[in-house]
Amino acid sequence: MNAVTGRRGDVAAPPSRKPKRGTQKGPGRPEGTSVVRETILNAAEGIFANLGYAGTTLREVANEANVTQALINYYFGSKYGLFEEVFLRRSQIIADARTENLAALQASSDKPSVRDIVQAFLMPTLAFRDTAEGRSFLRLQARLHTEPPQISYQLRTNAYGTSTRDYVNALRAALPHLSELDATWRVTFMVGTYLYAFSDTHRMEEMMPPGVYDPEDTNDLIEQVTRFVTAGLLAP
Repeated sequence: MNAVTGRRGDVAAPPSRKPKRGTQKGPGRPEGTSVVRETILNAAEGIFANLGYAGTTLREVANEANVTQALINYYFGSKYGLFEEVFLRRSQIIADARTENLAALQASSDKPSVRDIVQAFLMPTLAFRDTAEGRSFLRLQARLHTEPPQISYQLRTNAYGTSTRDYVNALRAALPHLSELDATWRVTFMVGTYLYAFSDTHRMEEMMPPGVYDPEDTNDLIEQVTRFVTAGLLAP
């Protein structure tokens, strides 16, 4: 896959990447590799979430992480390499948890309910709202859908392609009247709904009178999203 560089997401040949992990030390290899990498990833996550891929520069990330740009290039090869690792380190956790949830659900019941399938899909993402870093990732994930296709398509497929297809198949088993096209559309709508609802858009605070809506009430959030999505999936 071609890498993406520059503030506008131009496509370029992938740069040579240094090994990301390992115990060997080479000339100039910094100490505390895992700590430094995590510091850079956390700093980049917040900036990418707020400014998007094109709006973020490595200089901004370096300043936030208190490292040099050269060190970022050493670990990640390019801005796109950094963006890719920022996205995949948490999205793969979500995808793995979804797969485990669905397997457990199918092992416990011959025909899981649509509501249970929906919650198995949503809960791994909801857990990320518990920390500031997790909320940054949710904003980044929502923003990914507005990034140029050469940035977003392959990343999204790598992270979620297999698990999302598994949920399409599970919903078709639960709702055999749905065609593959209909089931895929409805799962796509489920993704769009949770991305908006979970990513701190603050829309509800703007629309509701003070004291009526609690943005920290995750139980109500998951219940509202589950009801809405389940009803849509069950529609004729």
